Amino acid sequence: MTGDAQKERTLQHNKMSTPSEPKNPRSRLLNVWVDNLTLAELIETLDQGVVFTLNPDHLYHLQKNQAFFDAYTQADFITADSKYVYWGLKLIGRRIKEKVSGSDIVPAFCIHHANNHETSIFYLGAAPGIAQRALERTNARAGRNLAIGAHSPSMNFVNDEAEIAQVIKIVNESKATVLIVGLGAPKQEIWIMKYRHAMPNIKIFMGVGATIDYEADAVKRAPGWMRRNGLEWMYRMATEPRRYWRRYLRDVPYFWLLFMDRLGMYRSPWSKTPSQTQG
Repeated sequence: MTGDAQKERTLQHNKMSTPSEPKNPRSRLLNVWVDNLTLAELIETLDQGVVFTLNPDHLYHLQKNQAFFDAYTQADFITADSKYVYWGLKLIGRRIKEKVSGSDIVPAFCIHHANNHETSIFYLGAAPGIAQRALERTNARAGRNLAIGAHSPSMNFVNDEAEIAQVIKIVNESKATVLIVGLGAPKQEIWIMKYRHAMPNIKIFMGVGATIDYEADAVKRAPGWMRRNGLEWMYRMATEPRRYWRRYLRDVPYFWLLFMDRLGMYRSPWSKTPSQTQG
């Protein structure tokens, strides 16, 4: 492709805006937009809003689940939670600055707000007792009660209106300003968008999957060299095969969809018009 042709293609892509007015520059990957922010820039910018962390499994669900897609279109911040998202954007010519995973956002956020007494955290998710352990470890590192609430709901939580009402009551009574949700995708994203207005004291919502497990030290993260080289999936498969093998198997079509996107042939299942990019 010549330089002029590439420039024309980019100009055509840029004609279509994102579903909502973004605060930050964004690049499209399939039918979702990713913020072009470093971890440091995100932490400095994040004073309110909803944060989702995009990985190939989310991209799978974004092709299958319209409620999940609708939730994503309302997010204020969307980061690249995976090296494969980061590399995918680079491959199709819409490079972002860096991978910003949920498991990096939460500890960085806690360090940034360790002495900010206007910020307080509630952990919602993970297995029984894990959220409480995350709370205790967060406060030990911060040297104060930065995390002031924790709750591990039942497996059927998102389908039980009575339990949802009880959890919302617990969150509201805590007076926390940040809700960190680890229910897994697509449940956590859909739940946040459906019920966020019932928790008016919460300024920041984060859907961060297994991050609560990491904060509790209940699950070990892959070594740094594996994370830097996109091999965290291999570590997870080796340590938790029952949890991850189906997920990684269904993520394989991502690479085909990425190829179609690179050729300008990708079509969102939720739109009759070709998806375009802002980059």
